[in-house]
Amino acid sequence: MIIRKKTLLKSIKKILSYKTHFFYISKQLLLVMKTYDHIINTIEKKGAAYLVLIDPDNLSQGKAADFLKHCEKSGVDGFLIGGSLMMSGNFEALIEKVKMSTSLPAIIFPGSIDQISPVADAILFLSVISGRNADHLIGRHVIASPMIKRAGIEPISTGYILVESGATTTAVYMSGSMPLPRNKPEIAAATALAAEYLGMKLIYLEAGSGADRSVPDEMIKAVTRVCNVPVVVGGGIRSPLVAHEKVESGANVIVTGNHFEDESNWETIKEFADAVHFKNPIEV
Repeated sequence: MIIRKKTLLKSIKKILSYKTHFFYISKQLLLVMKTYDHIINTIEKKGAAYLVLIDPDNLSQGKAADFLKHCEKSGVDGFLIGGSLMMSGNFEALIEKVKMSTSLPAIIFPGSIDQISPVADAILFLSVISGRNADHLIGRHVIASPMIKRAGIEPISTGYILVESGATTTAVYMSGSMPLPRNKPEIAAATALAAEYLGMKLIYLEAGSGADRSVPDEMIKAVTRVCNVPVVVGGGIRSPLVAHEKVESGANVIVTGNHFEDESNWETIKEFADAVHFKNPIEV
């Protein structure tokens, strides 16, 4: 939606009253951009997008604003927000903090149907396509869809593929789904292609939070060879070099999470962003 300069101020006030959009202002017009379009545009412009996953249980409210601002300054393209348990009750407060502290999109990464908020910009509408648990393929989605509709946030249909990583991750345990064998890239490719044919907008290859090993490069290559939708890769990515290797293998979006729960690692966020954004000029 493009609003001419004549009604710019009026439009800004109206849009600010909506908590479900982020926007960019130029000298002559205001552009409201959907989150999925933002991801696509970032991939085209920077080569790949970099998202930071935040578990509200693991980031104190006192440090949240500093962390979020540091991420934006370092080149992060957006935030995924969610967790498996939500013991702290800080879920919506953290989303509000993202909206107040940065201009980046706040995307819900739901661990349950309780994690829906009208404050967010979007939600990954995840279907665990690597498993055969009907509840996580479609069951909970039926319950969640009217709630998302009422919240007025953008759903981004996502084929979620759990990948064997050397340990039983929280995602595997909580979903009751077996991960794909890491030495079977052809299964991942066929699964991802089926998701694309079903109309899903993203494929998410997930090794899991705190995974011993990240998603194999050969699996990423196999999936990106056959799929035309963006491929997200997360789990077990603990260095900028590994992040860059995933992008070189074809990943379009890189996600890191619990690596930054250790405050001493915050200073490497820019290194991660630079490693992912291979189209950006290197600063000397």
